[in-house]
Amino acid sequence: MLVFVDIRVNVKEMNFDELWDAWEEETKAALGAMEAGKLLTAYKVSGQRRVLAVLDVESHDELDQILMAGLPMAHNLEIAEILPVRRYEDFAEDVRNRWG
Repeated sequence: MLVFVDIRVNVKEMNFDELWDAWEEETKAALGAMEAGKLLTAYKVSGQRRVLAVLDVESHDELDQILMAGLPMAHNLEIAEILPVRRYEDFAEDVRNRWG
């Protein structure tokens, strides 16, 4: 199941060094998730503490586990939006087949 996630980072009471350390741990986890095939793509929004990502999860439960506890910065993340998505190529195939 593919999901788009818009994540905002709330730095709360972190000082600058703590933020950099947290980001470093988060980037290691993200790159590991990419290698494992769970994180298909991610983009850091320039000038903001915000990341846009597409995850490939088995279930809503797995999504919840990843976002609520599985990330190093989980307690500093605000999920702005989660959307189920599908590959555009698959949609285009359905259109060519007239959904039949």
